[in-house]
Amino acid sequence: MNGTRTPSPREVADTLSERIRTGVLRAGERMPTQETLADEFGVERAAIRQALQLLEDAGLLAGRTRGAPARIAGRPSGAPPAAGEPQQTAAGLGPRIMEAFEAPDVRIDAICLTAESLNAALADPLQLIRAGQITPDTVRFRLLLPSRNLDLAFPRPAEKSGDDKRVHEHWLGLRNSHGAVLRHSLRALRSTRSIDVEVSFKALPFTPPVKLYLLNGSEALFAYYTVKRREEQIDDRPVEIYDVLGSDSTLFPFERGGGTRDEAFVTQSQAWFDSLWDTIAMEITLGR
Repeated sequence: MNGTRTPSPREVADTLSERIRTGVLRAGERMPTQETLADEFGVERAAIRQALQLLEDAGLLAGRTRGAPARIAGRPSGAPPAAGEPQQTAAGLGPRIMEAFEAPDVRIDAICLTAESLNAALADPLQLIRAGQITPDTVRFRLLLPSRNLDLAFPRPAEKSGDDKRVHEHWLGLRNSHGAVLRHSLRALRSTRSIDVEVSFKALPFTPPVKLYLLNGSEALFAYYTVKRREEQIDDRPVEIYDVLGSDSTLFPFERGGGTRDEAFVTQSQAWFDSLWDTIAMEITLGR
């Protein structure tokens, strides 16, 4: 803008519309956050919200929710959407977690074998929070992990070798250590940035065959655990086990505003998680 006065929501919308038309903001990509736009244009967030509503009314935005920035509507013929295609968890989870943390109230629910992939995905948003570049008001995490007392479907020894207990204890150590790191990293935000943080764990009475991440009630990321035979070093000795590598799992994204199928999947996934959390999941104490 010309810097002499505060632009109106219509002027902000016109500027953003021109960026969409010229490809500066490309179809399929996320819009910048409201905080980023407010800083750029020198206006209050309320004006940005009005501008985004004008863009949505004009059909230029899709999937706008309170939990995450909207996408630019449509996409050029033959071009893949920026973040709508399946990706390996190692590549796809981090950017989605980052976007979730740009919301004022962050709410993430997850079902997984350990929190290893989640910890890796949290590295960038936690660094930005500590640097004061993003500032959520609240952070709520709920994790469902397998119970320590389970006879796990995986990981388990590939052969009858008497290694069942060692393999189980190895997995349990990973579950507890990754869970403890996640809890400590998030709770530290209370003192570093005075953010209202709540982290809760519960134990499942079964081995989850899939991993699921629910972000701000608006997005579901789903992956199958594919079981493979591989060698693992346990107590300095190689053991052949049946196991999964969660970071290699293909992550399928679904989001509200992405059509009837996506809407239904997000809704039902959240309902499934809530039903497990409220019924058969048990309280868990990491390290015991």
